[in-house]
Amino acid sequence: MATEPMTSILVIDDHPLFRKGVRNLLSMDPALEVTEEAAGGEEGIEKALKTQPQLILLDIDMRGMNGLETLSALKKHELNAKIIMLTVSNNEENVLTALRLGANGYLLKDMEPEDILAGIHNVLKGETVISPQLATLLANFFRQNQTLTNTPDQAGLTQRETEALQLLSEGLSNKLIARKLGISDATVKVHIKHILRKLQLSSRVEAAVWAIKNLED
Repeated sequence: MATEPMTSILVIDDHPLFRKGVRNLLSMDPALEVTEEAAGGEEGIEKALKTQPQLILLDIDMRGMNGLETLSALKKHELNAKIIMLTVSNNEENVLTALRLGANGYLLKDMEPEDILAGIHNVLKGETVISPQLATLLANFFRQNQTLTNTPDQAGLTQRETEALQLLSEGLSNKLIARKLGISDATVKVHIKHILRKLQLSSRVEAAVWAIKNLED
């Protein structure tokens, strides 16, 4: 039986010891391979363009060009790589900014190793991941700062959109949402687009946090 090709990974972090730790962690998973490392944003962009990795792990607090600036620049190049912020920063503004800039995930460095690996695999399957403790943090942030609607009816969500939103908040991908609701992937994408517009949100994770706060209270 043929083995599946390994996922090529670029690690961008200005701490050599942490880069070594990430390499050691990912070496535990036969499906993942760190093919390049970079000690800063500019070097990371250069290596990403040259090697076209499938996944980029990116720190936020870096000297010089920080992680959010690097993320923005990488997105402008329209790389095919998934990008996960892997950082110590649990600042809600950093989380929201990263997601709005197009990050596919936001994980904290102090997570359990197996949870980091699981998060990486979920992103590779097309999901958006966020550290569980950050979901609570964002929900509290929205509770304190949000002036948006706080019920599906106020937002004008249909019953089917509410059902899709509930499943999205449980971390399901579009494919799994479609299977659960008995509809096509394309229809799910339309529902998600309408949900984000009606809730005035920018990403699936923001919508999931809204659902955690407003659908389960």
